[in-house]
Amino acid sequence: MRKMFVLLAHARLPEQQPPLRQFGYDTFRNLAPPAGGSSALVGALPDDYVLGRDDEVAIAIRGRSRQSLSLRVGRDGSITLPDLAPFPAAGRTLRELRADIETRVARELGGSEAFVSIGQTRQIAIFVAGEVMRPGLVPLPALSSLLDALGAAGGIRRTGSLRAVRVEGPGGTRVVDLYAAIAGTPGLPNLTLREGERVVVPPLGGVVALGGDVTRPGIYELPAGTAAAPLSSMLALAGGALRPAGNRFLSTGTDAGGRRAMSELAPGSALRRGDAVVVSPGVDAMAGGLRLAGHVAAPVTRGIGPRGPGLRALLADPRVIRPDPYVRMGVVWRLDERTRVRRFIPFDLGRVMQGGAELPLHEGDEVILLSQADVLWLASPAVQRALRGEVAAPAALPPALPGAAQPITAVQAQPESCPALLALAVAAKSSPLRFAHARSAGFPDIGAAGCPQLFLDYPALLPFLLDQAVLLAGEVRLPGLYPVLDDTGLDMVLAAAGGAADTADLSAVEFAREPLENAGAIPLSRTLLDLRSRNFAAIRLSPRDAVRVPRGFGDRDTGPVMLVGEFLRPGTYDIRRGERLSELLARAGGLTAQAYPYGAVFTRESVRQRQQEGFQRTARELETSLIQVAAGQAVAGSRQGNLDLGGAINAGQALAGTLREARAAGRMVVEANPVVLAARPELDVLLEPGDLLVIPKRPNEVTVVGAVLNPGSLQFATGWKASQYVRAAGGEQRFADISRAFIVLPNGQSVPAGLGSWQAGGPPIPPGSLVVVPQDPSPYETWGFIRDLTSVLGQISISSAALAVIARQAR
Repeated sequence: MRKMFVLLAHARLPEQQPPLRQFGYDTFRNLAPPAGGSSALVGALPDDYVLGRDDEVAIAIRGRSRQSLSLRVGRDGSITLPDLAPFPAAGRTLRELRADIETRVARELGGSEAFVSIGQTRQIAIFVAGEVMRPGLVPLPALSSLLDALGAAGGIRRTGSLRAVRVEGPGGTRVVDLYAAIAGTPGLPNLTLREGERVVVPPLGGVVALGGDVTRPGIYELPAGTAAAPLSSMLALAGGALRPAGNRFLSTGTDAGGRRAMSELAPGSALRRGDAVVVSPGVDAMAGGLRLAGHVAAPVTRGIGPRGPGLRALLADPRVIRPDPYVRMGVVWRLDERTRVRRFIPFDLGRVMQGGAELPLHEGDEVILLSQADVLWLASPAVQRALRGEVAAPAALPPALPGAAQPITAVQAQPESCPALLALAVAAKSSPLRFAHARSAGFPDIGAAGCPQLFLDYPALLPFLLDQAVLLAGEVRLPGLYPVLDDTGLDMVLAAAGGAADTADLSAVEFAREPLENAGAIPLSRTLLDLRSRNFAAIRLSPRDAVRVPRGFGDRDTGPVMLVGEFLRPGTYDIRRGERLSELLARAGGLTAQAYPYGAVFTRESVRQRQQEGFQRTARELETSLIQVAAGQAVAGSRQGNLDLGGAINAGQALAGTLREARAAGRMVVEANPVVLAARPELDVLLEPGDLLVIPKRPNEVTVVGAVLNPGSLQFATGWKASQYVRAAGGEQRFADISRAFIVLPNGQSVPAGLGSWQAGGPPIPPGSLVVVPQDPSPYETWGFIRDLTSVLGQISISSAALAVIARQAR
C-alpha cells in the first residue's frame, strides 16, 4: 500500500525532484536503544514519578544521626529504615514519599534531617503491536515514553499510522497523534507509559501529497478518523508555502468515476484522501527585473524601483564594465508590453558614462554592452561571406580515371555554427541593397574568426549593428564597420578606430551618404573633404555612411628586394617606385671578384604564380587526354594493337602528379652584369617588391641529367660541346630522344643541345650549364595525348636549377 501510494504520488507530480517521501517515519531511525541493554536515564527524576516494586530509594540522614542508605521497594511495596517503622512506597509519588520520610525523621530522630532521591529505577515491560518493525514485549526503564517504546520496537512501518496510535491499559484507552510531537501540530499529546499498558499501531489512514513551492514537500497523513482536511492545515504541516501570497494550488485527484481529475483549489478548500497538490506561483513571470549583459564583469539581474532606474544608475560603478568596451554604442533589448515583441534601442555608452545622456529603463529590459573585439568582428571574413549570401561548398574533386583508385568523396561542409551569420545571410539575400555600404568595404577574405559569445546569445543583434554601422576604410589604424548613433562626430569614430594612419592624405577624404528617405530612389552622394585642419568633429555621421581615407603618394614601394650571394653588401633593401637593378647593385657596393653574373638567378612572385598555373594547367590537360584515351576516342591513331593501355595510363598519371607537385621558381632571365647594364640601359630591369637576386660564385662544372647512362656533374672543359659531355656521362640510353635534348644555360635560357647527326654536337657550353636528354615520348604519342612536353620539362628543369642555386647561396 505504501509503495503503491508513493508511486501514485510520483506519477501525479512527475516534476517534483527529489520524489516525495512520507513524512515522520525517519523520526524513529535513531530512537532504538543501543545493543546490549537499555539506555541509561539522564538527569533528575520528576517529583510526580510514581514508585513501584524494585525501585531503589537513596536516603541520606544528617545531623545527630548520620547514615546513608540505599533501599529497594520490596514486594509488599514498602521500605524500612533502622529505628523507624516501614514506609509505604509503591503507588506513591516521589514527592509524597520524600515528605513522609523527612517529617518522620525530623520528629522521631531529633536533631536529624533526611534527603531522599531515586537511585535506580525499575524495568517495565510494554507490549507493542501492529505496524511496527519488531512487534512484541519491549523492556524499558520505568520513565520511558511512547516514543521510546516505538523506537525499541524498531519504529513504525510506513504502512502504519502516525496519527492514531492507541495506548491501552488498566486506566482505559487513549489515541495519540504523533504529529503533535514531531510536526508541531496543536495539542499536548500524552506520551507517558505505565506498567501494564500496551501500544497498538493501526494501519495507515488517508494521506495527501504536497509538492512544489512549500517548505517541506512530502506525503502527509490526514487526522485520524477523517476523510478530508482543510488545505490550510495540511499546508501548515508542510511548513507553509514559500511565498506569502500569489500562490496557485493545482490538485490532482480522482472523480466519482475513478478518473484522474485536475482542479484549481482555493486556500480554504478541503483535501480528500489521495489528493496531490502542487503549489506554484500564480503567474510564472518575473516582475520588476532587468538584466545587464555583454561586455561586463559578470552578467547580473537587477531590480527596478517604482520610478524605474536609468542607465546612469545601472552603470554608476564603472568597474561593472570590462576593459576595452566599445563606447560609441550599447543597446537595450526591450520588450513591448502590448505586442510582446522585442526591439533594439541604441545608446551612446560614452556619453552615459560621462553623465551627458540618459535612458529610462523598463521592466524586462536587457542592457547589452559591446567590446572592441565584437565590433571588429563585423569586418571579419565570416561576416563578409554572409553579406554575400555565400555558403560553404564541398571541395572540388579531380576526375576519376578508369583503372585508377577512386578518390575519397569530399565531406560536405558542416552547417554554420553561428546563428547570427545565418540570420545575416538570409537578410542579405532577401534585400541585397540593405547592406550595400557594408559589402562595399572590400576587406580581405583571410582567416575564419570564431563567432563571439555575444552573437551566440543575441543572433538578431548582428543585422541591427550593420544597419547602424559606418564604414571606415583606407588609411586608419583599424578599418572596419563601426555602429554609431545619428549625428555622431567623425572624431569619435576615428578614436574608436585608433585614429588616422601617418600615411593618410587628409586633403582628399571621401565621404559617401545615402539619404534615408521614403522615396522610390535613394541617391548616393559623394564628397571630397579637406581635413588637414583635423577638425574631425565638424563632420557629423549617420548610419550607413562611408568614409574612405586615402593614402598619400609615397616614393617608397610596398615591399623589399633581397640580394644574396656575391655582393659586397648583400641583404634586404627597400626600393622606391621605378628603381632599376643597376641602382640597387650600386647601393649594394657592386659584385665581388668571384661573382658569376652570367649565372644570376632572378625570381619574381608574379612570374612564379604564372609558372605554377602553367604546371597545373598542363597536368589537367594531360589527365583530360588520358580520359579520352581510356574512352577509346584516340585509339584510331594507334599504330600498334597490342600496347598496354593500363600501363600507359598509369605512366601518364604519374607524370601529371609530378607536374602538380613541381615547384615553380618564378625565374626571369635578366642581365646582372653592371658593366653590360651601363652599356645597354634597355636591359636594366625595373624592380618589384619581393624580387630576389642571387649571384653565385663562378662554377667549374656542367651537369648532365635525363636519359644518359651516368647522370651527374662533370668538370667544365673549355670549348666542349653537349655531345662531348653526354659521352663523358656514359652516352645516351636506348630510349633517349637526342633530337629533343636541350641545354639550360646559367642565366636560365634554354637552347637546343644539337645532338642530332646533322647538328655537329651544338655550340660550346659555358660553366654552370645543365644538359637535359629527355626520354622518347613516341609510345605515348600513339594515343595522341602527348604532343610536346619538352617546353614543360624545360621549365621544370629551369626551376629546379634555380632553386638549387638559391639553396646553395642561402646556406
